[in-house]
Amino acid sequence: MQAIDNTMPIGFIGLGVMGRSMASRLMDAGHSLRVHTRSPSKSAALLQRGAVWGATPAAVAAETRAVITMLGFPEDVEAVYFGPGGLLDSAKPGTLLIDMTTTRPALSRRIQEEARKRGLQALDAPVSGGDVGAKEGKLSIMVGGEAEAFAAAAGLFQAMGARWVLQGGAGSGQRVKLCNQIAGFGSTLGACEALSFAMSAGLDPNKVLESIGAGAASSWALANLAPRIIRGDFDPGFFVRHFLKDIKLALEEGEAMGAFTPGMTLAKELYSSLERMGMGDKGTQALYLLLASAGSPQQA
Repeated sequence: MQAIDNTMPIGFIGLGVMGRSMASRLMDAGHSLRVHTRSPSKSAALLQRGAVWGATPAAVAAETRAVITMLGFPEDVEAVYFGPGGLLDSAKPGTLLIDMTTTRPALSRRIQEEARKRGLQALDAPVSGGDVGAKEGKLSIMVGGEAEAFAAAAGLFQAMGARWVLQGGAGSGQRVKLCNQIAGFGSTLGACEALSFAMSAGLDPNKVLESIGAGAASSWALANLAPRIIRGDFDPGFFVRHFLKDIKLALEEGEAMGAFTPGMTLAKELYSSLERMGMGDKGTQALYLLLASAGSPQQA
């Protein structure tokens, strides 16, 4: 398969918190974009830079050699790929389809199987790094699929990420992303619980972070989420409701494989509580608010 370079128009579907920045990085690298998203207003900045609006996924696929999707939930992926006018039926033979949504590994395998039948190539390529990583082009990209398609997409991944690794066949990228979410919950819980403890103890949280962030407890969550918590910033770099979706996917996949994932059971309990409190659109660092509330004298 021919490498996708910046002389070829690229399609990008899904312009949420992550997708907008990822699409912008592609434009920075010289790619011309055809874009589509359910809320057209989210495309305004990209259209001002020269991106072209596609009214439907099919309209995006008709004019491009590669299409990237960055959607919210598995049902969104299903609709965009398999629904009426979906990508699998509308993309021209030879098109490369790259789903960067975190979704079910089985769905990624199904997309790649159906793509092959139609003369298309497909990759699952979920990402880690949050809104900051997306803005700075420093995402970690976990890829599942054929080596030929992975090599063709290298320039696209380079524009959006600091590291991109082919993990194996179809669905492998999704399984690695679930590993990432399992590990990420542990560090996020640790950062939120440590800060809640520090505040209860009357410590200066900035000084606490200065010390523990430089020692054995250092983590991405301490470096990136803890400063937001201290500032009182609970806006989403990654939505609570999206993380809860990932937790459920990890539990579902773990159960199917016979893997013991007690951390994800706890994560589901905590983040479900946050969603019930109306915090589904907060960032994952809002876990601090739940812990701090549970430990307050009023709630004791």
